[in-house]
Amino acid sequence: MIRHLDLFNSVRRKKLIPTLQHKLGQVRRSLHLSNIDQSEKIQHKITKQEMEFTYISPGSIKIGSPENETGREQYESQHMVTLTQGFYMQKTPVTQTQWKTVMGRNPSSHKGDGDRPVEQVSWYDVQDFIKRLNDREGRTIFSFPTEAQWEYACRAGTQTKYYTGNTQADLDWAGWYKENSNGTTHPVAQKVSNSFGLYDMHGNVFEWVEDHWHDSYQDAPVDGSAWIDNPGSSYRIIRGGCWAFPARDCRAAFRGGFMIGNRSSFVGFRIVLLPGQLG
Repeated sequence: MIRHLDLFNSVRRKKLIPTLQHKLGQVRRSLHLSNIDQSEKIQHKITKQEMEFTYISPGSIKIGSPENETGREQYESQHMVTLTQGFYMQKTPVTQTQWKTVMGRNPSSHKGDGDRPVEQVSWYDVQDFIKRLNDREGRTIFSFPTEAQWEYACRAGTQTKYYTGNTQADLDWAGWYKENSNGTTHPVAQKVSNSFGLYDMHGNVFEWVEDHWHDSYQDAPVDGSAWIDNPGSSYRIIRGGCWAFPARDCRAAFRGGFMIGNRSSFVGFRIVLLPGQLG
């Protein structure tokens, strides 16, 4: 059974009533991170639009959630992964302006600010976007993140539910979700980043990753590569939670499957630069 397919359709019909008003102002929380190098930042020009990437240093992580984590799903059994190569990840989800610059139109439901994340894009649509970027470079350097890369980058050395802590109040610092979004997406990079310098890893929009859906990590790769073993699969994994879903579905370990041809106002993406392809 694929988590959330029915819920995606049912939430669409409900008017969301915010119960928590987020107040961030100029306050920023200082997060402690050990054994991870300071992030190096690069910029890539897409015509007139810049995409900023942050370096994610290699390391090991136990992805998934411990059995005693509240809100835990059965699909989150823990699995040790070692990423031997660093990579560059986009600091934010791809924005509507960035998408339109490359693709020529904005398909999003929540328009109004070009810095909002693009949504209403299928896995195939994103593949087309990535192909166009690579064609401009004349080589294959951009890709989806793998599921292991995504969670490793999201956690940034933490093992809590969110990179800001374990409580819903901690999530308020990091992301837009059902209780604070006012029923819509928001411009990217308005919340607190993690120690890698990544924004919106919790909430705002779910994010496509490369891997096929599996209902556990049994037999998953241990090197952080994408788990692609079923060419006929119609489902890929989405991560991170979104503006319309509760806090438990924005946890770092939460994972869902979504049909690759479907589009939703809840689903966007960010991209990575493949290891060894910079320069």
